Order: sequence, then C-alpha cells, then structure tokens
Amino acid sequence: MIKVQRKVSSARRIKGVISVPGDKSISHRAVMIGALAEGTTEIEGFLPSSDCLHTCQCLRQLGISIESNGQADKLIVKGQGLWGLQEPTGILNAGNSGTTMRLLTGVLAGQAFTSAITGDASLCGRPMERAVVPLRQMGAKITGARLIERPEGIYAPLIITGGNLQPISYRLPVASAQVKSALLFAGLYTPGWTEILEPQVTRNHTELMLKAFGAKIERVGQTVRLKGQATLKAQKVAITGDLSSAAYLLVAGLIIPDSCVVIKNVGINPTRSGIIDILQAMGAKLVITEQEEIAGELRGTIKVESSSLQGISLGGEIIPRLIDELPVLAVAALFASGITEIRDAQELKVKESNRLRAICEGLGRLGGQVEELDDGLRIWGGASLLGAVCRSFGDHRIAMALAIAALGAKGETIIENADVVDVSFPGFWSLLDELRSGK
Repeated sequence: MIKVQRKVSSARRIKGVISVPGDKSISHRAVMIGALAEGTTEIEGFLPSSDCLHTCQCLRQLGISIESNGQADKLIVKGQGLWGLQEPTGILNAGNSGTTMRLLTGVLAGQAFTSAITGDASLCGRPMERAVVPLRQMGAKITGARLIERPEGIYAPLIITGGNLQPISYRLPVASAQVKSALLFAGLYTPGWTEILEPQVTRNHTELMLKAFGAKIERVGQTVRLKGQATLKAQKVAITGDLSSAAYLLVAGLIIPDSCVVIKNVGINPTRSGIIDILQAMGAKLVITEQEEIAGELRGTIKVESSSLQGISLGGEIIPRLIDELPVLAVAALFASGITEIRDAQELKVKESNRLRAICEGLGRLGGQVEELDDGLRIWGGASLLGAVCRSFGDHRIAMALAIAALGAKGETIIENADVVDVSFPGFWSLLDELRSGK
C-alpha cells in the first residue's frame, strides 16, 4: 500500500551549513542504559524518530519514567537500577526497530519475570536466532513465532522468561553490534565475566556508554569483556549527530556539480566511520575539522565539495563499519568513474528490506547499471539517470538513497512510501530542500 509519495527533481547544486539529528544507535542505548542506572539521566540530542520512540514506549511499559518537557530531543530518564524493572501488563512493541527488539531481549533475559515483545510485519520477518541462541546458553527461556518456531529460524513475537543468568564466553558467528549489545546487557545480570569475541570489530557505542555509566568493561583485541552486577550511575548524555543520516547529504554534495555541504557536530566514532574512509579513497573532497571527544565519542564538522569520484572494490573488515551506509554508497558509485564492487555485505538481505535487491531495483529504474551479487553489488559508474517511479520497500535507508540519486537524474522521480524516512531521519526532506535552496 502506497502511503506518501515524494517527488524529487534534479538539482543544479547543493549548498549549506547544517546539522543532522542525533545518532539513532546512541539514542537507543542512552535511554536503555539510563533506565538501568540509579538516578536521573539527562539526555540532550535524542533522536525522536519512530524507532527510538518505540524504545521509550517499551521502557515505560517496564515501569520507567521518561519525560521530554515539550522538547523532543531532550529526555529525562528516571532510572530504577538493574533490578527495578516491572513486569509489563501488555506485549511490548518494537515497531520496525531491530535495535529495540534485540537489545531489549538482552535486558529482559535478566529479569525474574516473563515478558513478550513483538514488532511490525517487517520486523517479525527478520531472524532473531543470532541473539536468542546465546541468550538461551546464558539461561534465559525464549521462544519465538507465537510459540512455534519456524523451520528456518526464530522470529518474533518473542516470549522471554529470564533471571538466574550465567556468564558465557561466546564467539559471534557474524559481526553484529546488536547481538553483541544484547549479550552485554544480559551480562549485566550475571555474577561473573561475559566475554564476546567478534569476527570483525563492530560499532562500540554500547561499550563506551556502559563504561561512562560505571560498568566494568574492557576490550582485549577483538574480545569484549564485561563483569556483571556492577551498579550503574545516572549521567548527563550529549548525543552526537548521526553519521548514517549525514552520509546521504554528504554524498549529495559530492555528486551534484558546484556543491558544498558542511555538517556540524557529526559523530565520527572510528567503528562507524567506514563511509568516510571509502569516500576519501574514491577521491572525495572531504575534510573533518573541530574534532573533540565527549564521553569516548568522537565528533567533528565534515565538509564536502563536488568531486570526481573513482570506482572502488571493498569488503571484509570495513563492511561492519559502514553497513547502514551501503545503499547511499551505491548511489555515489553510480556517479563515479569505473566499476565499484561491494562484497561481504550479505547482512543487507535481512534488514528492513532485502537492501541488496531493493537498491538494485531502485537504481535500475533510474537507468543505473547495478548487478546484485550473492553478498553485495557490482555498480557501473557514469550512467545518465532519468527520473522514474521508485519503491522504497518500506525501508527508510532505501527511500533516502533513492532521493539522493534522484537529485542527479534528469526530470522528476517519484518515491513511493517516502514517509518511512521518519524511522531514522525526521526532517530529512526539509533539510534536503534547505540545501537545494542554497541557504
């Protein structure tokens, strides 16, 4: 069903100095950890997207007071400590948010009560066994898919009976910050050290924030270790601008002639900044200034100018550092010279949509030559794009990537179900219009 269509016409230039909303990953974690801390946590820069608001609503059902006092990006979370959550009277709803479901499942695994968590149709179609299997090893009882697990895996709704967890040493079969974070949250409730070995280092927002709140946590090589049952203390949290959101506008500034985009206060955490490394390797005129570190999170101002990009091959350890940015990187590749090949990105098949297939279809409708591979994409640069009707597949990152491609296409592009961008980037369309006007 088509909800809201958005028309995007070609742009002559993109120019302006802007800020993007707060980081989605950090916003989820700030509210969750604040709820588990003792005392009142004050959060500035919270992202009031539908995903993050579902996290807030779930925590309210668990007995946590979360107030905004009329300012959507400023929250006051009255934490109840590790053992202060209450059994919910209804089913928790994560909406479209995989982060909410997986991380809260880790928290719920430590509770001495039974709870249930579900999501929308898209989320209930995404596999959950990567988190559920190790949580079961820790002692939680978790069943999925209305008590009947499907032959191909474990799916929501999940029913969780927690408590009496034991620490484990666990090797992640696939690099996943969400699964790592779920196990760290569960590890808070164990009497010893929980150890997680990552095949590749993933975003470390959970580790940094848990440490800032007083958890005993350390990294040795690719292993993260957490000692359970520490007392978390409330903090003031200032959330950086979301690099994943900024990436769309940065790519727009790179591919549209006579453009210059400056984005202030963007998070540039090294475990997240793979998109910066790859764009620079492609020849992007991209500089970072005004760098500072707050509570372990690095931030800065990023400036880009129109650039002659070159195709590139990428895969391996860089992929977890830019997994969410791959759809818009594919757009940049269309405007580069030569062929870009993305490998080891099969994780994109189990996001809000099959993002490999979705971006391949969307860019193909615009006239781009894009081949879907088993684990990635092959993209031929230099094509002349023409406006077309494109599907977002109900996926916020696909909708935004297609909008950026449309800026460089002749004529007008219609993006179906375009309001889905509010999942992660409320205000995306108005910021894009601001840059187009050159203010």
